[in-house]
Amino acid sequence: MPKRPTEIDLNLAVAHGLRPDWFCRDRLGFDPDDWQADLLRSRSRQIILNMGRQVGKSTVTAALALHTCLYTPSGLVLVIAPSQRQSRELFIKIHSFLQRLEPPETLEEETKLSLMMSNGSRAVVLPGDGRTIRGYSSPALILMDEAAYIADEVFDAAIPMLAASPTGRVILMSTPYTSSGFFYAIWHNADGWERVEFKTADCPRVSKEWLDARRREDPLRYSREYECQFGSVEDALFTVEMLDRCVVDDYEPLAL
Repeated sequence: MPKRPTEIDLNLAVAHGLRPDWFCRDRLGFDPDDWQADLLRSRSRQIILNMGRQVGKSTVTAALALHTCLYTPSGLVLVIAPSQRQSRELFIKIHSFLQRLEPPETLEEETKLSLMMSNGSRAVVLPGDGRTIRGYSSPALILMDEAAYIADEVFDAAIPMLAASPTGRVILMSTPYTSSGFFYAIWHNADGWERVEFKTADCPRVSKEWLDARRREDPLRYSREYECQFGSVEDALFTVEMLDRCVVDDYEPLAL
């Protein structure tokens, strides 16, 4: 006997919950690259992404964040970046994917820096400031964007949030910076982390000619920005501490 439409929909919903890569293709119209599909299927609780520019790291983690909110009732997704502006950029990608859903998802609450779904799950934007991200507990997912540029004290404040979350996950993603800081240390030395590296040259959407031009302009910058190579501390024009002092987050974000 043929299955009724409601039964088919239920089966598909279960499949989408178990396979975020299918969810992306079927509901978001986003066909992941191979490395993105592997990341979406991963069950690792601790993942670090050492990525070249423009390979799609923000896109795939935004899709994963939305999937986490939809399929984790009362789940909390925290989006952290060096500045509130940067973390909001990732939040905008999450919101853009949310708008693609058919039927549309009902939101209980929405602000410029957070959203709450009907199942009680939330996505919250936080700046890279160890003093202001405290107070959250048991997140389902912590995303740290441009993590190589986030201060160590922010990471130290965020990780204890997972202590009481047996299934909570953290994903660190960044282009590399200098050979210092928590991102560098975890990538090279830490146990218990799934490591993913993807160079810009391996992305089919970036032309070889464009990359060749960037390499000729500045080989040192090219190796760091596009080939996933960490630079030495001496190579950096500005230290992480200097960049931190230039960041201001006490402003009113623009509306969507």
